[in-house]
Amino acid sequence: APCHGWAAATTDPTVIVSPAWAAAWRQAVCVAYHPGGAGLTVVDLDDADAIAWARTALPATQTVPTTRGEHWIYRGAMTSRNAVRPGVDIKSTMAYARWLGPGTGTVTALPGAVCALAVKEPSPAPKAPQKLPGPLQGGQGECPHRTPTYLTRGIAMAEQRITEASSAVHATVYRTFLAVLSRHGRCGCLTDAYVARLFTAAQSKGETARHCADAWTNARTTLGL
Repeated sequence: APCHGWAAATTDPTVIVSPAWAAAWRQAVCVAYHPGGAGLTVVDLDDADAIAWARTALPATQTVPTTRGEHWIYRGAMTSRNAVRPGVDIKSTMAYARWLGPGTGTVTALPGAVCALAVKEPSPAPKAPQKLPGPLQGGQGECPHRTPTYLTRGIAMAEQRITEASSAVHATVYRTFLAVLSRHGRCGCLTDAYVARLFTAAQSKGETARHCADAWTNARTTLGL
């Protein structure tokens, strides 16, 4: 307190010299600024290989040495994005960069080559659920389902659990597959159609068909199916 990263950046002197900020200045390990708020973009180069790339791919601009590499500062704000290539981050809007001094050289206009680095490739269309070789159910026991509604409701709950996952999607998919197989995997009710629904739900969260197949196989192996 009172710092909240880039969102706390200000040029208001009455805020900067306020008692709360004065205490923060005395305790600060380092000082940072909000490049996007200042109309700037920082290309953060983390190592010698990244610097060598920049020298051949980007126009010269103001350069500031860092503890690991260099900051190349351009005039113009853009979307921030980390890891745009090995050892290269872009810090501009909604990001902060350490203030390490004025550096050398003259700030030049933000080049298209930097903007292009932050453009995300469109996500590929979800693939059709992958059919697994061999039987999908164990078929080792008497069916405990008195009505198809029991299984249908269970599959719907499993789909909901996957689609509502906000984090740890891989783990959620595996645990859900494990739960479904532990309850329904040893009779003949768990058909390809039901499994396809689970795979579709997982792929809607970004899982690949291969990830689905691996999670399903691992769950079956864990249960001895």
